[in-house]
Amino acid sequence: QVQLVESGGGSVQAGGSLRLSCAASGYTGRSYCFGWFRQAPGKEREGVAFIYSAGSTTYADSVKGRFTISKDNAKNTLYLQMNSLKPEDTAMYYCAADTRTRLCYTGGTNYNYWGQGTQVTVSS
Repeated sequence: QVQLVESGGGSVQAGGSLRLSCAASGYTGRSYCFGWFRQAPGKEREGVAFIYSAGSTTYADSVKGRFTISKDNAKNTLYLQMNSLKPEDTAMYYCAADTRTRLCYTGGTNYNYWGQGTQVTVSS
């Protein structure tokens, strides 16, 4: 029922910034965990940032201080502001959602709803 569509990926030089967007539809008044994940070729998908419906956020250690997750409830849109990008941030980025709000805190990757992904490439 929940549909997610990412946008905003692209190529940027190290130290630059990108803002990813995830347009969401079909979710109800239930509480959700919304998250951003990334996956590089040959690597497992990893969680990078999560936000609970009420606004609490968590981040992977690798992106703390550089990435910010937020959401605009009026626009039904999730965002990931990425600053001070590094080549190791290069990956396909996905947004995800799940009613199991504990996923915002446990680091699990088995979310029920996923977007199609948007590529982020950071060059040296």
